Amino acid sequence: MIEGYRSGLEEKVAAQLEALEVPAHYEQYKLNYEVPARVATYTPDFVLPNGIIIETKGRFVTEDRKKHKLIKQCHPNLDIRFVFSNPNTKIGKKSKTTYAMWCDQLGFHFAKLFIPHEWVNEPPCPKRIAANKAVLHPKK
Repeated sequence: MIEGYRSGLEEKVAAQLEALEVPAHYEQYKLNYEVPARVATYTPDFVLPNGIIIETKGRFVTEDRKKHKLIKQCHPNLDIRFVFSNPNTKIGKKSKTTYAMWCDQLGFHFAKLFIPHEWVNEPPCPKRIAANKAVLHPKK
């Protein structure tokens, strides 16, 4: 292949354009485009009557963290809170960041081992209830 073409067909078309004296340059430009997102589902562990969504985690792996960042971006009005076995666990062997620090950085409430009574007794919030009704659908 000549001049950096990646296929014989590209080479032939370039030769044709040259023979026709058509000015054309191979792979001179680029453009950005968005790849359509994959629609995924999330099933909360518990939804309290006051609208608070509880997610319990022993291990909080990279995929879980990515998922919850995306959920927060897509549905910023949901009130998802975590209950960890140990919020002081590091997110990775070489990381200084703990589960608790990750939650603090992203604005998630968290607790250790049990749902705090304050969360259970928190009054229903119309905005939170409306956000849940808009996106939470019963499992079939």
